[in-house]
Order: sequence, then structure tokens, then C-alpha cells
Amino acid sequence: MTDAGASHTDRVMWLRLARTRGLGATGFARAIARYGSAEDALDDLPARARAAGRRNLDIPPVDRVEAELEQVNRAGARLICGFEPDYPALLTAIPDPPPAIIVRGDTRLFQRPACALVGARNASAVGLRFARELANGLGREDVVIVSGLARGIDGAAHAGALSSGTIAVLAGGIDHVYPPEHAALHAQIAERGLLLSEMPLGRTPTARDFPRRNRIISGLSLGSLVVEAALRSGSLITARYAGEQGREVMSVPGSPLDPRARGSNQLLRDGAHLIETVDDVLAVLAEARPPSTPTRHVEDCSPPDPDDFFDEATEEIEMSMEAVPARANPLDRLRALLSPAPVSSDELARAASLPAGQVQALLMEMEMRGEIASLPGGLVQRRRRS
Repeated sequence: MTDAGASHTDRVMWLRLARTRGLGATGFARAIARYGSAEDALDDLPARARAAGRRNLDIPPVDRVEAELEQVNRAGARLICGFEPDYPALLTAIPDPPPAIIVRGDTRLFQRPACALVGARNASAVGLRFARELANGLGREDVVIVSGLARGIDGAAHAGALSSGTIAVLAGGIDHVYPPEHAALHAQIAERGLLLSEMPLGRTPTARDFPRRNRIISGLSLGSLVVEAALRSGSLITARYAGEQGREVMSVPGSPLDPRARGSNQLLRDGAHLIETVDDVLAVLAEARPPSTPTRHVEDCSPPDPDDFFDEATEEIEMSMEAVPARANPLDRLRALLSPAPVSSDELARAASLPAGQVQALLMEMEMRGEIASLPGGLVQRRRRS
């Protein structure tokens, strides 16, 4: 289906197919390729599902979809279908683009070059500062920062790019604030940037939604940059998607003594671009050649077997939704922010959102226990003996 002559009925049929439980983004693309329109696919899929022994196909009725569209309008948001002209061009070129997205904010950001900036949720204070500075510097060069509004590096990246333009891709509905302490940042992005999700309003994210969200983060971007990531990290999933989508993969090197740098250092060993400055990122993006045509895996658009339309079991990825509890006690919050890279007590106080006096007292306690050391450049975490 093209956008020429698209009507309200076209959008309703498209969204009914997109919200069909048991289909999935890949199945949706195959169905459109096979039938040519959402309406024709909806007419035939129930019979195909029965023939394939699939009992989990659930096509929403028209009134349910109409109610969703009305809910989106009341929320001051927009639903953009994949065939509409303002659907992000880069997103159409990934293998399994979301059939529809819900956005709130400035869609003109889709017209500017974008870079994903992601990393550890339990980031060090040094990593948080570096992410903010990179995001701010790239924003001054007209680059839009895309991230996932998670704790740690994601939040720092969005904060650094607020004045220039940032896109937050959410795993749940755009009206679901997660994590809770990012409520103010969520509201600022809605006002000054763009919130985006493929999920309906009101959707609470589950663990499987976060990897799905990551393919959109990389898909909107010319390249993905990782700042601190453990070996089993959602950020590495974003980097993997970027590679599969033909986008650039970049990584900031970290201390070999810090577990939060093992994944990002592994990316460098695997061939990612090494990033130390804003200019390094700009040089990579200047050479980026994203796919200009859709690369959906539809096997030459020939009719697949009936089973090929329908969801298989989704890959389960071991990943914690949040590595550090939002309400962790002050001492644990400081421990999570320290790393082998020196950091000042003032920076720690700001990153931990704690009074400077309390931080000084806790740091003295930690130094007496041998957990940290004071060097000329600042405080560092001592290497723990195994």
C-alpha cells in the first residue's frame, strides 16, 4: 500500500492488522507483500491460521481500533502508519520495521541526521558525564540523539541533547513513564524533543519489549554509539541490530578493570569504530551509507507457507530491566557510580543526587574500608580481590 489516496479506512485496516496478536512485525511485512493491502490480508489470514493449526490469531475489531485512534488524539499524540509519508525513512529500511508508531513531539527531528547513544544503566559517574558531553556536542552539530530513556547512559544522553533535539524510544506506551525517576525528563522530551513507541498507549513494558525497542533505536540512526556496557547488556543488542541493519557501530573504550567496559571493549575488538571525541563520531557519520531501500526479509515477496506469517517463540534474552534499584541506599548508589577512572566528589554528588556533605562522609567511610583510593585526578574504585 502506498500513501496515495490513503483514507481513514486504510489506516483502520492497517492498524487492525498491526495489532493482530500472533502475527508480529515480520509476519505483518510478509502479509502486506503477499496480499498488497491490509484489508485483503485480514480477509484471508483467519483461514490460513486455521490451516496452519494456529489458534492464537486475534484480530481486533474495528471499534477497538477506532477507540485506540481516538485515545491517541486525546493524548496529544499521533499514530503514523508505515505507508504514510511522514513515517521515518530510515526505519523503513530495516528488516522488521514497526507497522505503525505512536509519537508525541517534534516529528521534524526525523529529517535530521541521527545517532543512537546507549550504555549501561548502572553507569559510572565518568561515563554519565562523557555521555552528556558527547550528546551536547553532537547536538551542536545538528545531530539528533536517539536513546531509550533508561537509567544511566540513556538518561544522560537525552539530558545532554535536550536543547538541540532528542528522540526517546520507549518499550511501553509513550504515556508510561519508566523508570519513574525520569518523569521530568520524559515530560521535557515530549515538549522539546520526541517520544516514540510501537506499543499502544497504556502498555506496560515487559522484558521481551526492550530488545524489540532496541531495533527501533538503531533503525532510526545512521550509527549506534555505546558508552559502557557489560558483556550481557541491552546496549550490545542495539549494537548488534545496528550491524544487521547496515548502520555504523561505535564504542567508547573503557578500563579493563571495570566490568561495565567489557562489552564496549569487545565491540572494539569486533571492529567497532573507536570513539574518544565528538569529531570522531562526526567523521563516522559523514561516511555512513544507510540502506536507501527497504531490506525486509520477504523472500522476493513470493507467497510463503501459512506458518511463515505467524509468530514463533520470541528469543528470550537474559537482561535485567534495571541493574541498580532506583531507591538503592546512598552507599550503594555511590559504589555503582565509582569506577577505575578518577572522578571528583562533586561529580559523584551530582550523579547520585545526594548532598555534598553526605557524600563526603560516605566517601571517607569507604576510603577507610579500602574500597576507594584518592588519586591526583580524583577518586577511584579499588580493584576487588577475587
